[in-house]
Amino acid sequence: MHLGLRLLFAFFLVTGLAGVFALQVFEDEVTPSAREVMEDVLVDTANLLAEQAGDELRALPPGGNLQDSRLARQIAAYRRRPVDVRIWGLHKRTLDLRVYVTDAAGRVVYDSGTAADPVLRTPAVPAGAALGADYSRWHDVARTLRGDYGARATRDVEADARSAVMYVAAPVRDAGRTIGVVTVAKPIATVQQFIDRARRRIFVASAWLLGLSTAVGVAVTWWVVLSVRKLKRYAVRVHAGEREPVPDLPGELGDLARAVDEMRVRLEERERLEHTVRALTHELKSPLTAIQGAAELLGEELPADDRARFALQVQEQSLRLRDLVDRLLALSRLEGLRAIEHPQPVALPALVDEVVADAAPLAAQRHIAVEWEARDEGALRGDPDSLALLFSNLLSNALDFAPEGSALTLALRRHGHQLVFTLRDRGPGVSDFALPQLGTRFFSMPRPRDGRRGSGLGLAIVRQAAALHGGHVAFEPADPGLCVTVRLPAPR
Repeated sequence: MHLGLRLLFAFFLVTGLAGVFALQVFEDEVTPSAREVMEDVLVDTANLLAEQAGDELRALPPGGNLQDSRLARQIAAYRRRPVDVRIWGLHKRTLDLRVYVTDAAGRVVYDSGTAADPVLRTPAVPAGAALGADYSRWHDVARTLRGDYGARATRDVEADARSAVMYVAAPVRDAGRTIGVVTVAKPIATVQQFIDRARRRIFVASAWLLGLSTAVGVAVTWWVVLSVRKLKRYAVRVHAGEREPVPDLPGELGDLARAVDEMRVRLEERERLEHTVRALTHELKSPLTAIQGAAELLGEELPADDRARFALQVQEQSLRLRDLVDRLLALSRLEGLRAIEHPQPVALPALVDEVVADAAPLAAQRHIAVEWEARDEGALRGDPDSLALLFSNLLSNALDFAPEGSALTLALRRHGHQLVFTLRDRGPGVSDFALPQLGTRFFSMPRPRDGRRGSGLGLAIVRQAAALHGGHVAFEPADPGLCVTVRLPAPR
């Protein structure tokens, strides 16, 4: 499974569990709490009505009832009161309390009944419907008559939990003796609509939370995936030998990228040093052997011509060693630069003019014509010294492989946002198998003029200087010869 899918799955899992937990807390805490508040209000109401019913219940004759009492008329007037109020967005249009009174034996002596409620879909209960009934076994009445707190919740329809009605009772006392019970009842559905609304709001809020968490999860996942992809792309390009800057990433990923880059630099420096030492040892053997042999012979009695020839050999091999060391130092400096420290405006046509002028004596000596044309003005910001090394080594390499009497064609043009420099010689060219190796240090082909191989550092310098400026070098076979193309980014 991809990293992005794993992160998304983790976000969905955490958010889903949080939503389930929130709904569970609502069911376990909020719903019972709302009913507890309702019961608390009914306790107050029952005790208040018990005080009002005390005088009339004390004066009630045996077998009588309170249907025509002052309390009954007041409760009937309460039932007839019009009501249309908005409670936190919900309309209340009916008064839902039902009140009944029992005597000390649990016989109902007053029943207010209830009005029909179209919203709650409850039928009307006529006043006096339970008059004379024995309620002594109902929990609200029985417990109150025993001196305990009496309450019950009874469903009008057994299979429908929403039809439940809460009954709360309070004792009517006379000189410390319980002479009756006043019970106040209210449908739980009147509170359930508030609970349902709260549940809907919590559900909507949970849905928004889930959506927001999902969006945040997608954004975070996408950011992490992009950061990891940047790291992967950086690693792949560095592995391919390209000069790639460290990805600019915040936080721990940025620290990881910089740590990996530092480790890469150290490993590359170590590997480069080991490779350089091995290759340099091999390259130094030939000139040192020649110098040693010539020096030994010069120590003997030799004819003047032989002495001059061996002395020239020592001089040539010394120059070869010096050129090798200079180029190796230049290449090491370029490889050690991760970016141009102080970029300056550089006019490439003028720079190439100077390189061509410096190489003109050698080109004239070998009877090689240099055809140079700048079709467009080429200006960029870079390091003049590195660019001079690039073009001088490129031209020097071309002069080594160009046959006498031939011509080198140099051109500079702008192509989109790139400056394209091409150099073509008309020498023997390069085999297909060797093309990818060009520009690798210490890889070289035999020169057609004397059959000797160079150090291969010249084209390696060309590659490094181009990469330092964000460009690249390509080698293509020509008929005849070889065409080298250098592409450098140009200011927009």
